[in-house]
Amino acid sequence: MKLLFIGGTGLISSACGNLALKRSHELFLLNRSSSTKFPAPKNVTILEADIHADAAHLSALLAGHHFDAVVDFIAFSPNDIERDISIFRDKTDQFVFISSASAYQKPPQNYLITEETPLENPYWEYSRNKIACEDLLMKTYREDGFPVTIIRPSHTYGPFQMPFTWTLIDRMKRSEKVIIPGDGTSLWVLTWNDDFAKGLVGLLGNKDAIGEAFHITSDEVLSWNQIYLEAYQALGLSPNVVRIASDFIAIYDEHAVGSLIGDKSNSVVFDNSKIKRFVPDYNCEVKWSEGVRRSLAWFEAHPEFQTIDAESNLLWDKIISGYEKAFS
Repeated sequence: MKLLFIGGTGLISSACGNLALKRSHELFLLNRSSSTKFPAPKNVTILEADIHADAAHLSALLAGHHFDAVVDFIAFSPNDIERDISIFRDKTDQFVFISSASAYQKPPQNYLITEETPLENPYWEYSRNKIACEDLLMKTYREDGFPVTIIRPSHTYGPFQMPFTWTLIDRMKRSEKVIIPGDGTSLWVLTWNDDFAKGLVGLLGNKDAIGEAFHITSDEVLSWNQIYLEAYQALGLSPNVVRIASDFIAIYDEHAVGSLIGDKSNSVVFDNSKIKRFVPDYNCEVKWSEGVRRSLAWFEAHPEFQTIDAESNLLWDKIISGYEKAFS
């Protein structure tokens, strides 16, 4: 197949690109520049343009091309989708939009998430924008036959990007206190990027996937206590954690309202039966116990990416101090 990835050098898209090439697909990447952390693989055709700005240049680059599938990894607003519909209406047999599992109802009425779970997140603008994108795409599919497939990744990680920042790993290594939101018993799902890629690439070119939405996640369900404990064990360290209510954290950190209260503090278990029906060989091989060790090994081998965010450290110290003063 002839494929176009918009973006193509991020955590998820790089894994999908590598798998597409392994399966002998012809791959084009449309992006602004190369990435040092996620370099473009060999044997791809780079179309260098800013899809958000270079309309005339983009039109010239795409002239004469027709793709079996186009995947937009960097569309975040309805304006982005309106642009994509205009550009690719007659240039692809399948348009794949990367949405987000954070769009599912928060708080969930049922911890078991299927593709039929309502899309509703009053806490996070990012998620609401993804919902608006989905609504526009499905409207255009119903009214005009635009060939959309919607993908909702959950918390995906890989060798070059962990669920934790390196700043937090550094705190663990220095035996500083680390915050676990809530009591640590809420359930969460972490998906290795190469495993995710098997689901997405498996849907490309599948005409039955047109007009459908899928989440693609691991079946491994962990509590946040287990997630943090495994990271400490991978480092060979004893945990030094403090469990703090998400609402209390949000008093100090406004970003926690969306990413924490609107996402990670909610227990979720994903029913992956739909993606397995459409992609029968889809399975997730990398468990968190292995994935965290792969990620740590990558960062140890690449010290240039071991960046420390001093502001995050100051914020965490402030939250911990405030909590201990209030509840000691």
